Amino acid sequence: MIALERRIWDDRRLAGLRYAASGIGAAALTGTILDWLPGGATVAGYATVAGRGLWGSARAVESALEAGDISTARELLPALVGRDAGRLSSTEIVRAAVESVAENTVDGIVAPALFTALGGARGALVYRGINTLDSMVGYRDGTYARFGWVSARVDDAANLVPARVTAALVAAVRPRAAREIWHAVRRDAPAHPSPNAGVAEAAFAAALGVRLGGTNSYHGGVEERPMLGPRSGRVPETADIGHAVRCSQHVTVALLGGLTAAAVASHGRPRAGGREGFDTGRAGGQVEPRRRRVVIEPIRNARDTRFGETRVAEPVAEREPERGTEQAR
Repeated sequence: MIALERRIWDDRRLAGLRYAASGIGAAALTGTILDWLPGGATVAGYATVAGRGLWGSARAVESALEAGDISTARELLPALVGRDAGRLSSTEIVRAAVESVAENTVDGIVAPALFTALGGARGALVYRGINTLDSMVGYRDGTYARFGWVSARVDDAANLVPARVTAALVAAVRPRAAREIWHAVRRDAPAHPSPNAGVAEAAFAAALGVRLGGTNSYHGGVEERPMLGPRSGRVPETADIGHAVRCSQHVTVALLGGLTAAAVASHGRPRAGGREGFDTGRAGGQVEPRRRRVVIEPIRNARDTRFGETRVAEPVAEREPERGTEQAR
């Protein structure tokens, strides 16, 4: 994609549209091929969900701060955020790490898992393609403000539902803070420049009881972010990085449990158009009780052959015709 960007870059949205369409189209084609292969969706889902990398990077920053090694913490922080970490204080490093865990729980765990569940390998790779394009060109600086506009807007749309699912899951795994999480998301998230990052960050801030947001220094300038979390929230501490990681892990477990339950319920539902029960030996090994059949069979009686009699047949086999009637008569 870097080579393609060099070839077609132009300071126009139309060029950015062609670039985004090429990347997403290539991801969709690859995912379609994977869907044809046994286990392709599982492989794609495993490759696109990045929980372990996120948690490991955050834990590494936490360990460096606990050891008092702020220089190492600054060196490790770019694995989580794109901020200029060179002069950040320990408090600012902690805040950046917690905010990154919150935001990347959406981008790296919840969203790819949902896209995989709904769209198989193609859904997983299309989402990862969208997210990668945004991370490459979805900036507001002079180089990408127009060229990256389409990629950024598509990424916003793709994460709209996953971000809110994440906030709901945070409330589910932290029920004691559920009310505060709800209020923080409704009150604070709309002021965030991202329609999705603010939702996740506000939910995590309320769950941890801390205040997030403030001045962020990037290589392209400085941005002021709104304050997120409880009004009485405290300044985040080093231990809050671990708390955020555990919250992200609990969200992951709850998400996987919900998706598994939904898959089981969907698999056990009777097929459309089916009648009572399931058929024996059909696909899926489902068993259908045999239905009793009603047949009309004439009475073999010499006295009256004008009428038929309704008889309920045995469920296993048809009754054999009566033989020897004439002889018996």
